Amino acid sequence: MSYILTLSCPDRPGIVAAVSGLLASRQCNILESQQYGDQDAGRFFLRVQFTAQEGLEELQGLFAPLGREFSLDWHLSDAATRMKVLIMVSKEGHCLNDLLFRMRSGLLDIDVVAVVSNHPDLRPLTQSFGIDYHHLPMTMGKAAQEAEILTLVQHYDADLVVLARYMQILTDDLCAKLQGKVINIHHSFLPSFKGAKPYHQAHKRGVKLIGATAHYVTPDLDEGPIIEQEVARVDHTHTPEDLRRVGRDMECLALARAVRWHAEHRVLLNDEKTVVFR
Repeated sequence: MSYILTLSCPDRPGIVAAVSGLLASRQCNILESQQYGDQDAGRFFLRVQFTAQEGLEELQGLFAPLGREFSLDWHLSDAATRMKVLIMVSKEGHCLNDLLFRMRSGLLDIDVVAVVSNHPDLRPLTQSFGIDYHHLPMTMGKAAQEAEILTLVQHYDADLVVLARYMQILTDDLCAKLQGKVINIHHSFLPSFKGAKPYHQAHKRGVKLIGATAHYVTPDLDEGPIIEQEVARVDHTHTPEDLRRVGRDMECLALARAVRWHAEHRVLLNDEKTVVFR
């Protein structure tokens, strides 16, 4: 069996030795190991993938004393378990289609369990992949609509919610309940050009680079920890529509990488930033 251990903790000597020593004592074989010490924050981050004969619960019991000794914020998972993902979308389907295609073709090791939208438009696309589609219009009222979203997350036991161009702002309450479990794709190279029509804003300023940003969702709009960004060079000949066309491709790329890295437990939160072990 293959497992993935991720951890962060106050930086101090002996962390790697303790983890590797424990693994060696149980005849575990390390397949991949990455680490990072943030000197400014005084925190240490580690991701280790290894094979072991023991089951998940037994290994969790073995690591628990280590967690207490080093004040670890740690997580141990079965590498073979595919993350369950619920996707939320509005009318634009390019990111949704890209994620579904990557999943079906084996390029993205996740299980999309359902799609939720405030519009009915993308039901045929979703159903062509054999995935449940839930139309939750905003006419229900914000509170009722978000209560239903949370019910669906719980019903499908979703590990991750992906906002694939979902053009509604989540309330602080829902953000808090799904903290660290919601990824958004922003059609802009944050922190520049927030709000409506970012490509028109970029065109007006005559930018030479445009981009897309995948980040975790927090109550602070478009201020969540950034996971991945994609950029493209443009020039004065590009119209706002040209920028949108290029931007859609970048949105797909940045979002797919962010979802893959999260699903492979490669992203660790570091206050307002992330540590991404690629």
